[in-house]
Amino acid sequence: MSSLLVKPGLRHSVSEWQSNNQQLAATAQHERHASTAIRQEGRSLRNDTCCQTAWDESDTSRRLSDRVWDVARWKDVLESCALKVDEEMEALTLSKEQTEQALAATAVPLEVSTECLTLREGRQGYELVADAVEEQLRKEVELIERVQHGLQRHIDRAFEQLCVLQEARHQLTADLQNKMEALDIDMSCLSLTIKSPHISLKTNPTRIPSGSSTPQEWVQFSQYNVIRAQEAMQASQQMRENTNLSRAQLQNELEAQRRATEFALRKRNHHEELARDELQWQIRNTEEEMAEMERDIQGLDADLQAKTASLKLAHTRLETRTGRAGVDLCRDEVQHGLVAEVKQLETTMLVLKQKLSEARHSFQRMRLHHTRMLQDLSRKQEALSLEQRSINTRSRLMSTSSTDKTAAVLLTNSSGRSRLQLLAQ
Repeated sequence: MSSLLVKPGLRHSVSEWQSNNQQLAATAQHERHASTAIRQEGRSLRNDTCCQTAWDESDTSRRLSDRVWDVARWKDVLESCALKVDEEMEALTLSKEQTEQALAATAVPLEVSTECLTLREGRQGYELVADAVEEQLRKEVELIERVQHGLQRHIDRAFEQLCVLQEARHQLTADLQNKMEALDIDMSCLSLTIKSPHISLKTNPTRIPSGSSTPQEWVQFSQYNVIRAQEAMQASQQMRENTNLSRAQLQNELEAQRRATEFALRKRNHHEELARDELQWQIRNTEEEMAEMERDIQGLDADLQAKTASLKLAHTRLETRTGRAGVDLCRDEVQHGLVAEVKQLETTMLVLKQKLSEARHSFQRMRLHHTRMLQDLSRKQEALSLEQRSINTRSRLMSTSSTDKTAAVLLTNSSGRSRLQLLAQ
């Protein structure tokens, strides 16, 4: 009998073989899971970076667009302001020339008035009296001389104001030129894309150039130029108005004050009416709330009386059940229920009494406040009556001011051309 040849070596058991297979499968699954997670993270990272880059480019383009809009808006503001300054300079120059013509035109009236006074000095005896004519002539001479001095002052001030306007115009022009250059640069940047042929990497592009300003300083600079020009134009307009209104300043001031006072009276009367209507509304609502509160007080009182009757019933039942004899005097469920009912009723009545007290105090406070509001309403109605009487009294001023209406319209013309043309003629 021949023996079987057996290859020498380590023999593993079936369980070890199965364990090895399971370990290989688990390791493979773990590696696959790790690989899947890394792939998902890579994809997520790609998506995030692509979205972030696209968002940053879109946000930058939006910021550029907003900046272009801001610069364009300020450019329009500066252009409009510069045009207005030019118009004001032309108007002021014309007003200055017309004022010079008006000043020259006062020579003849002054000569005539002086001559009349000289002629009247030839009277003799009792005819040489200081009558009303002489008084008016002397007033006329003094008025003309005062007007001449005033017109000369207006001419000097107009020349100085023209220099101020010229300086403001120069600042606006310089600022406008900078805005146009910045607008061209930002428009060029806005038109660039990642496919543009002229884009490239730059050396230290994030540096802050010397002389850079903050957005607040940028806005404040243009605002200062515009405000300075507007103030100069406003001063020029006021100067032209003062020049053209020099002979009727008192009349216009009185008319302006009258209108301002009447406006204030109408405004105050309107506020008084609003306050009166508001107070009447508050009184009506308070009266309705008082009626509601009174009904609720009655209801609380009725509920309290009803709870008193229920408490009497529970007390009677408890007291009656104490008459049970012997072992029948038991603290049964009925006993516990009656005790709980009494405690609940006592708590309820206490809460109802507190709420009833609060309601009565609130009702008293509302009634006192209602009385105060009625007294205040009476005072407001009396004040309204007085305001109306004041307005009716001031309406008589219209008859005196209506005769000067045409002259006031001519004199309040901001350009003053109509009045000065008449003076020039």
